[in-house]
Amino acid sequence: MFTGIVEEIGVVRGVRRGAYSAVLSIGASVVLDGLEIGDSVAVNGVCLTATSRDRGGFTADVMHETLNRSALGALAAGSPVNLERAMPVQGRFGGHIVSGHIDGVGTIAATRRDGNAVWYTVRAEPELLRYVVEKGSVAIDGVSLTVAAVETDRFSVSLIPHTASATALGRKRPGDTVNLETDLIGKYVEKLLQPREKTPSGSGLTLELLRENGF
Repeated sequence: MFTGIVEEIGVVRGVRRGAYSAVLSIGASVVLDGLEIGDSVAVNGVCLTATSRDRGGFTADVMHETLNRSALGALAAGSPVNLERAMPVQGRFGGHIVSGHIDGVGTIAATRRDGNAVWYTVRAEPELLRYVVEKGSVAIDGVSLTVAAVETDRFSVSLIPHTASATALGRKRPGDTVNLETDLIGKYVEKLLQPREKTPSGSGLTLELLRENGF
């Protein structure tokens, strides 16, 4: 579990590609503190497992499914990446609930400066936008942000100067792809509210059952 508060900007040291997978070597410093082999690290919002580490960074395997569902496949040596270690039990929850399981990718459609802030408009598919709510939370490349506006094919967020400078998101330009993770709670609520076939015993969560019980 993560919070979407990026700890540092790492740099891809190398990518070893297989037929359907890849191994990332990532240069880092802050996230190496206490990092053990097998620990989780969010890389541009994608939860990966550290498979080895040295004084200058760590490596992580990327599965076929992850390459298909995220923008990690576009990384190359020298690419900056947002890094966050898994949240410790005693830690502060500064962002929002981020699982590190990417729902899909979006594309930066436009950026504009507004005083000391920068607006980012992200184009995304309708199946993702249904979970993006104005004033709700969204993780873009692992960065916890508040949704400022939602349209039929895009949504907008505003980055304060600190977020733009402390994350790799501030370097994104129109046309760049980004990893998107929508609201985790919203997806579970929708799933539970969907009518489904009843079990042989006649039980099952339906809209009628919820109404009968005062929901």
